[in-house]
Amino acid sequence: MSNELKFSDINNEFKELDTTSSQALVKFIDKYINDTRGNVSKLVEKATKKHEAILEEVARTELMYAFEDKYIDLGNEFICGIDEVGRGPLAGPVVAAAVILPKNERILYLNDSKQLSKKKREELYDIILDKAVAYAIGVVSETVIDDINILQATYKAMQIAINNLSEKPDVLLNDAVKIPDIDIKQVPIIKGDTLSASIAAASIVAKVTRDRMMEEYENIYPGYDFGKSAGYGTPNHIKKLKEDGPCDIHRKTFIKKILGQS
Repeated sequence: MSNELKFSDINNEFKELDTTSSQALVKFIDKYINDTRGNVSKLVEKATKKHEAILEEVARTELMYAFEDKYIDLGNEFICGIDEVGRGPLAGPVVAAAVILPKNERILYLNDSKQLSKKKREELYDIILDKAVAYAIGVVSETVIDDINILQATYKAMQIAINNLSEKPDVLLNDAVKIPDIDIKQVPIIKGDTLSASIAAASIVAKVTRDRMMEEYENIYPGYDFGKSAGYGTPNHIKKLKEDGPCDIHRKTFIKKILGQS
């Protein structure tokens, strides 16, 4: 490797790499692998680790899609993942998502939404909505949750999402539950959002949708920490609740013990 090429130039080249591209990383590694300068060797090591991480992610993603291939092999055209978010918070709605992914295209980094950073969830949300064959959201308010209980409200949110799809699924892959009053074949899968690509996609869409709703509620009902807590019982949220009482979107049946009510 010629010493005429400065490290700063190589470093800038590394910074400009598309580090989500395995091909770009390999090209950089091949170009500088024999350069013995310490700083350059460190850049090659970084590129190698990023490349290896991508290969691991590709393998994990293939397993998630392979989990669904058996249903496609049975002749099912549209495989729909179902998941919800918001069963445990003290405030706000429960939100469900139904997502049908394309059969012949892979989306990397799909996973249980709770295992992803907010930034990665937001990135994947846009990709999923862009590539999905169909998707739909079901939202059930805190008032209905108080009226019919959280389990029934969760089912209702899922039913809304399924019924709003532009394509009728051939089979539903659900995260752990069996949804009543649905005339489509269902497969409840324990920890499905870590096993099935479609359920993981639904988990991400539901999570981002609800988080954005709760951020808006923070502007309407400031002080309850809704933007950060998404309605869960964080110390700041509970402190505000005890000091000022509930706001309109609190689940009355969820906050009785906190407020000392019977």
